[in-house]
Amino acid sequence: MSAALSPAQTASALLTAQRVLVIGCPGSGKTVLARRLSTRFDLPFQSLDRDARWLPDWVARDPGEQRAIIARLAGAERWVMDGSDPASLDLRLPRADLVLWLRVPRTTAVARVLWRGLVHLGRVRPGMARGCPERLPTASGLSALWHHDRDQAPLIEHALTRYGADVPVAQLQSPVEIAQLFAS
Repeated sequence: MSAALSPAQTASALLTAQRVLVIGCPGSGKTVLARRLSTRFDLPFQSLDRDARWLPDWVARDPGEQRAIIARLAGAERWVMDGSDPASLDLRLPRADLVLWLRVPRTTAVARVLWRGLVHLGRVRPGMARGCPERLPTASGLSALWHHDRDQAPLIEHALTRYGADVPVAQLQSPVEIAQLFAS
């Protein structure tokens, strides 16, 4: 994995990046940040959940079809893409100019997932596929989120080393750091 960027280096890298990958656990703010970056830097917004993973009624798309869609999306000249699935980082990292890894405290992420479940309950939230109305989080979903750093972070770190060793990585650990990034 490449060396972590300072806030100033991250802000500078954003000015020239044409392909920005936003990763993190559920509730970390990936979609919100990616959409803000899309607007601020006029980059097309791509969401793995919306564009590749889900069909209506929460039916998961065939894994092979998902990979083909992700390969096509990653092959574009410009984008900001949210989604952390380690299984497709081999397709996305070699194309990325910058990775923003949101590493917010898990209590923050859990609170956000619960909040969005209540706020968007029964409606499709921004960044989600059509026909997939928000549901309340399940105990297994919350458990997976709680253990994301233990279970998923090592897979992400391995992928960063293997497929994106030359891609700069900025780890943002709080809403304050994200706000500071936009302020700079």
